Amino acid sequence: MASWRARWVILSSVPNTLVECVPNFSEGRDKAKVDAIVEAMKVPGVYLLDREMDADHNRCVITLVGEREAIQEAAIRGVGRAAELIDLTTHQGAHPRMGAADVVPFIPIDGVTLEDCVAMAKHVGAEIAKRFAIPVYLYEAAAATPERQNLENIRRGQFEGIRAEIETTPARKPDFGEAKVHPTAGATVVGARKALIAYNVFLNTADVDVAKKIAKAVRASSGGFRFVKGAGFLVRGMAQVSMNLTDFELTPIARVFETVKREAARYGVMPVSSEIVGLIPKAALEQAAEWFLQVENFDSSLILENRLAAVMGGKTAVGGLRAGVEPFIEQLAAPTATPGGGSAAAASGAMAAGLAHMVAAMSRGKKAYVLYETQLSEAIGRLATLREELKAAIDADAESYNVVMKAYRAARETDDGGVGINAALLQATSVPLGVAERAAEVSQIANALKPITNPNMASDLITAVALAGAALTGALSNVDINLGSMKPGFADDDAFVSETRARVAKLKA
Repeated sequence: MASWRARWVILSSVPNTLVECVPNFSEGRDKAKVDAIVEAMKVPGVYLLDREMDADHNRCVITLVGEREAIQEAAIRGVGRAAELIDLTTHQGAHPRMGAADVVPFIPIDGVTLEDCVAMAKHVGAEIAKRFAIPVYLYEAAAATPERQNLENIRRGQFEGIRAEIETTPARKPDFGEAKVHPTAGATVVGARKALIAYNVFLNTADVDVAKKIAKAVRASSGGFRFVKGAGFLVRGMAQVSMNLTDFELTPIARVFETVKREAARYGVMPVSSEIVGLIPKAALEQAAEWFLQVENFDSSLILENRLAAVMGGKTAVGGLRAGVEPFIEQLAAPTATPGGGSAAAASGAMAAGLAHMVAAMSRGKKAYVLYETQLSEAIGRLATLREELKAAIDADAESYNVVMKAYRAARETDDGGVGINAALLQATSVPLGVAERAAEVSQIANALKPITNPNMASDLITAVALAGAALTGALSNVDINLGSMKPGFADDDAFVSETRARVAKLKA
């Protein structure tokens, strides 16, 4: 591929939230136009990691990373600039396309979940339709229906086919905007997904039919690998097997290459080279090294740079997970009042929500559970919210205890009749009560997931229910203690105590 790359800046520090966005634009020949699109996406808090142009495909791929709010605005501005510069009525290229800004995926990196990226995709889609009168379709994890999870289904017929059918065919109705393509910019697809590897293999033949047959053999839609999408093109005079690997952990890149090589041999040809379009996770290359070198007992910690990063980051090469939770456990063991049982209960609830979320996420999208797509998506979204709220309660519980101790000290120096103590205890009661109610909801969701998720993960859900139960028991005990410490005789406080005891009784039942 004839490609070139540039960077705006180097990240000097990692933001609290980090999201990747990889917009694909239908322009790979005019550098000035691509420059203008990239320039439009320069937003504070967003960083350019990579840009690639392909004249044969007539397409460019831009890789951005940045904070959650900033990267949404950058994507929107890029779509708007592309609509000004790219005319699909005259566009020609090997790659299928339906929009000037063809596809805009958001990928979680750090501090955000896939569900967060779904919410971002919906916001960006609505804004694109509103600002530029471009219809928007949602795909992958953001799709409203299973049929629209696959980009190929949405893009079928490309710009010309969609233009002819969007106003008359209900299945072509966009998720945002009017059922009418932009006259020159077409329509745009926005979504949320896991990290994807765009991987192409060139063959020592110009017979594109061979590449198409190989692509058919490896892609999921025609019986190949579950996490591979593929097509055949003629690029630079060579047949190219163009692929997207949507989950490299379950379908390693080395396995895909070996299969393409084996299929090519059936037609008397062979691969001459391969290319990565955009960026590739380091773990994917580690897998390939293990595959081809056949290193016994290979572990990523054997890589020098990985070991250095682990040591410099204060983690052991083996047992990195332990390094993450050990400080909190040691704080619990320390002879100090906080963090205590309330914080531990909140942490237990958060872990329960995390486990249940993992089970639901690993079942969603699988053919065996397609009937439960809606229930799984709803569970994933709610569990993500509960997990964040329970994590926040870990510190909130310790802080509320410190406020109570401060109120007792103040009461010894003043005569407020217990008003300050009651106010502090009210807050100290509200935090564990919230933990208890959220833990109960996590338990209900986890139990509901058992019949609609992979039975091999039943132990994870059992653990989630047990952790949620521990969180519920611990939090309610804190509620009882705090209620018992409140001084009676204050009408508003007495009403709070009565209402809280009713909520506790409901939870215990």
